[in-house]
Amino acid sequence: MQPLMLPIKFPLAGDVIQAITASFMNPTNSQFGMINISLGQSSAPAVEQQVLDQVGSYGRQLGRIGDALSVLIKHFDPKTPLTEAEQEAIVALKIMLGEIADIKEQHKREAVRP
Repeated sequence: MQPLMLPIKFPLAGDVIQAITASFMNPTNSQFGMINISLGQSSAPAVEQQVLDQVGSYGRQLGRIGDALSVLIKHFDPKTPLTEAEQEAIVALKIMLGEIADIKEQHKREAVRP
């Protein structure tokens, strides 16, 4: 039986499809609870869980990375010319970070803009 796929949105992450398997639908499952939520495979699940518990959610981590990238982009001065693909990647990132900043500001949150 296929897992039930529900759209889940994390902050700043866009659409995410998350597999949710109800154990009563899968009699071979060794899970004792009613619902088993699979977050994918990790090579170090204990480390990942501790980071989420003590450092921050995926949204917070991505937000901080985006803020740092905004600062770097603002002061970016390449010594060699960028290829067209590299320029397009920077432009796309600036647009995305700007859209994220717009949403943060709509929610009265501080935003760093590229």
